[in-house]
Amino acid sequence: MSFNIQFINLLAALLLLIAFAMLTQRRILSLINLFALQGFVLALSTFVVAYTTAQYHLYYSAGLTLLLKVLVLPWLLHRLIRKLNIKWDVETMLNIPTTMLVGVALVIFSFNLAAPITQLAQGVTRGLIGIALASVLLSLLMMITRRKAVPQVVGFLAVENGLFFAATSATHGMPLVVELGIALDVLVATFIFGIFFFQIRETFDSLDITHMEKLKDD
Repeated sequence: MSFNIQFINLLAALLLLIAFAMLTQRRILSLINLFALQGFVLALSTFVVAYTTAQYHLYYSAGLTLLLKVLVLPWLLHRLIRKLNIKWDVETMLNIPTTMLVGVALVIFSFNLAAPITQLAQGVTRGLIGIALASVLLSLLMMITRRKAVPQVVGFLAVENGLFFAATSATHGMPLVVELGIALDVLVATFIFGIFFFQIRETFDSLDITHMEKLKDD
């Protein structure tokens, strides 16, 4: 049991490091690969939690995460950027050092905010709530500091990863029917975003969302 808890904590720390890596990543291909790696670590963490706590429905959650977050969504995103012929994302609202400082502040804020909840929570994963909240906030920061549409969508998907990890940490997962509904919503949203990307590209010949500010209501 002790080894399993230490391994879960190690995976949680790795999730947080991946969130920081995604925050500072400029290459879109690498960003998608990091998202896939984050999904794999999340699936592995869910599997270990299922084994440690005997919550057998989490095995299905781990398998669903592995299928959707490691295989299907990264494949769709890679296919999308190949069709759009984009590989780099060099335009950010903040420079990398400033973004990292804001990210560190968000992590400190997350741990302080989660401290009272951690004391009230029960179970082997109660100490991971702060890491889960930090992952969510770092993903949100990535969304608002990127000017291109594709990295923002990857940030949106990473936010969902953080929320799923938070659910696993706090309550040992959600009912399977809820997880299936969320997975379907995420998949449909990815298809809609893909169509949206092509519309932006055809209209502005760029995926920079600042061009949308030029649109005026008639």
